[in-house]
Amino acid sequence: MDMRADHSVLSFDYGVLIMKKRVTILGSTGSIGRQTLEVIEQHSEDFEVYGLSAGANTELLLWQADRYKAKRIASAAPLAKGGLISGEDAIEELAADKNADIVVLAISGIAALKPLLAAIKNGKRVAIANKESLVCGGELVAEGLKKSGAELIPIDSEQSALFQCLQNGREDEVKRLILTASGGPFFKLDREALRTVTMERALSHPTWNMGRKITLDSATLFNKGLELIEAARLFNRTAEEIDVLIHPQSIIHSMVEYRDGTVMANLSLPDMRLPILYALSYPKRLQSACRRLRLEETGELSFYPADLERFISLRLAYEALRAGGGCPVVYNGANERAAELYFAKIIGFSDIEDCVAYALEGYANSKMRSYEDIMETDARARRLVDAFVARKG
Repeated sequence: MDMRADHSVLSFDYGVLIMKKRVTILGSTGSIGRQTLEVIEQHSEDFEVYGLSAGANTELLLWQADRYKAKRIASAAPLAKGGLISGEDAIEELAADKNADIVVLAISGIAALKPLLAAIKNGKRVAIANKESLVCGGELVAEGLKKSGAELIPIDSEQSALFQCLQNGREDEVKRLILTASGGPFFKLDREALRTVTMERALSHPTWNMGRKITLDSATLFNKGLELIEAARLFNRTAEEIDVLIHPQSIIHSMVEYRDGTVMANLSLPDMRLPILYALSYPKRLQSACRRLRLEETGELSFYPADLERFISLRLAYEALRAGGGCPVVYNGANERAAELYFAKIIGFSDIEDCVAYALEGYANSKMRSYEDIMETDARARRLVDAFVARKG
């Protein structure tokens, strides 16, 4: 047990000193960050806020800091506030702060990689809700975990489901991982119909309430492609050991098949507070305020195969995972750039897949030996997308 004097003493429970866990949330103003604060507030006897960080939404960040009595806050923008770290490396510095027990990584995109490596280097438990950092920096992350003994606990509902299901057997007993996907709003549309999809429809997810980038990725299924590569990194699996199944109701969050034929599944109503709480409290399970699943009220649960000819984003993810090297970095970087162009109304919905395919085809694969290699490859992927769009006019 961590007995540092700067932790808040809660109570004595049968002679055992109970200590609150101090939590830093990187990306506290986003959807996951806000829900994490809600979970901490509901379990104030177990957790307290130590640090908060945000990108652009500094007004909300300052409000959160006051509301939750954060000891330190970080922002790239200069602000007059006690305990504030500002500047280019502010969030990385906060991630490395040794006074926090748990770092929740809720930053979007590849920008989360550097803070992730900093938190791991200092032996933290990292509750990770960012898939891009693992997709792009998987080898660096694995090396850092081995050296420091840090913990990596997934928050994404699908990865959390796999993590929980994997507690039921040994690693060598696992036959395959089964990632479920809602399919987004368009999984039954043919490819021609996708060309007329409006942004309003693309940003209207049938199940989850998320930020616009992840909502778009769920509509294109690039989110599931990233999760496929992420699962391979997290659980040391090959592309052949991971399947994707379309499950529109989002009740079964993922499954694990063992070699004896047993399939373990994680079920609940869609609510990100559940995997957040589990990542904070693991290996314990705490009482949750979330609505309980009643299968008799749920009705039919349906499943569809993920057709790789229909879902080009998934096919490209499998190809990038098998190729290794910098291909997963290109897959992510090209998708991030294509999403930016889509939101700027420069390209259409179905053009996103074409951009990523072009970038992967035009990339000469090489090993990612350093953080600098990753960032150079990410920049190369974005330039390839720009070149493709310029060529198409």
